[in-house]
Amino acid sequence: MQVLSSTVPHAGQVVRVALRMFAALIIGTVIGLQRELTHKPAGLRTHLLVALGTALLVVAAVNANMKSGDVSRVIQGLITGIGFLGGGTILKLTQEHEIRGLTTAAGIWLTAAASVAAGLGQFADAFIGVFFALIVLTAVGKLERHSTDRNESESTDRHRM
Repeated sequence: MQVLSSTVPHAGQVVRVALRMFAALIIGTVIGLQRELTHKPAGLRTHLLVALGTALLVVAAVNANMKSGDVSRVIQGLITGIGFLGGGTILKLTQEHEIRGLTTAAGIWLTAAASVAAGLGQFADAFIGVFFALIVLTAVGKLERHSTDRNESESTDRHRM
């Protein structure tokens, strides 16, 4: 009975875990929805699962009363593993000499990074990071497309001469 009572969390701990996991859900939803709406390969479900899985491992490590060095190693392993997951989204198209999927990979990695912050209870850090990510994904993306369209029309014009 003593062992069972020591593993049952108290109400404050349940609320803390729930808030951190909910923050991860928000992170995954915001970034995943942006990717989904722009028809990218890794969409809402992928980002939600990355966010939840990342936050869960961080929360579990903290709740297991690991030393900060051990929690740091958990986070290092997560970021490395997410890097491999993101690497799987990168595709080199040899015929077109083009590489696709770098932004998708970076988005997955950022989702994990923000979820690490949420798992540690650093909500402001997590949400500020996501806010800036949205700026990059939307505004900078539009600038890139505008620049690419302009350069392609100029190069086409030069090619015709």
